[in-house]
Amino acid sequence: MARFAFALLSLLFIQEAVQAQAYPARSVKIIVPFGAGGPADIYARFVGAKLSDALGQPFVVENRPGGGAVVGSDAVAKSPADGYTLLMMSNTHTVNETLIPKKPYQLMKDLAPINGINYSDLLMVVHPSVQPNNLRELIAQAKAHPGKLNYASSGPGTPYHMAGELFKSMAGVDIVHVPYKGSDGARTGILGGQVHMMIDAITTMAPNVRAGKLKAMGTTGKTRSSVLPDVPTLSEAGVPGYETGIWLGLMAPAGTPRPVLERLNAEIAKVLNAPDVKEGWSKQGAVPMSMSIEQFDKFLREDIAKWAAVVKATGMKVE
Repeated sequence: MARFAFALLSLLFIQEAVQAQAYPARSVKIIVPFGAGGPADIYARFVGAKLSDALGQPFVVENRPGGGAVVGSDAVAKSPADGYTLLMMSNTHTVNETLIPKKPYQLMKDLAPINGINYSDLLMVVHPSVQPNNLRELIAQAKAHPGKLNYASSGPGTPYHMAGELFKSMAGVDIVHVPYKGSDGARTGILGGQVHMMIDAITTMAPNVRAGKLKAMGTTGKTRSSVLPDVPTLSEAGVPGYETGIWLGLMAPAGTPRPVLERLNAEIAKVLNAPDVKEGWSKQGAVPMSMSIEQFDKFLREDIAKWAAVVKATGMKVE
């Protein structure tokens, strides 16, 4: 009996290894559970194109926003575990483990880590119609007129929402959250003056600041960003200790053969470690975040615990 079981396991291992060598035999879908134009969408298309070149099959990006990233993520969690449906995810997902506990999936149970993609700071901006020209003036106005200022986000639990709530808590101000269905809608709102402020990825918002379409209040990293070196961090501009950002990663349905996950991990690592990618992303404000499957698994679990503490301490709830 033991010999039979061993032979069966050996056969399964060989089948998985053969499957990985043949992978991908057809097009692969990368589901982005956010709207078009944001960092997840932009970098999914970039990495997908590189993987297409390397592996000889199309990696097609499909945007499925909704429910604070739950709709698209659930679609991946319920897809066949064969490596042909992947999820571009972010710290929205680690936040949602606490913020939206009754989701139809559990991140670390129903999805398998592949690799990180990148990290970038965020940037707080206000519409030019907003009178304050620096963060201290903005905080003073918010305290003088509670509930009068508002800020846009791409939806509950997204890095932009969490950054806004963290700012409210640390600065001691009352500003109103205006959730949009996606980051593209939120950016349209702030650019059109429908909302007063937003904390967005520096990779996508910096060009609007340079063009004079929005005013920068501060960046969210520990140190100033090389993308906008004249803009102070929020910590030095008026909220000591403030720090947050956005990161991206790839996952697959749980049960995806390990050799397939390892091949994807290795190919993504090649993309992220290429000198031209590092240089190009640096100019955009993005830092490659390649790691092993085990390291990414550990990173995700630690980030879930980190945001669970923030959600519970601030009493954040999904509107």
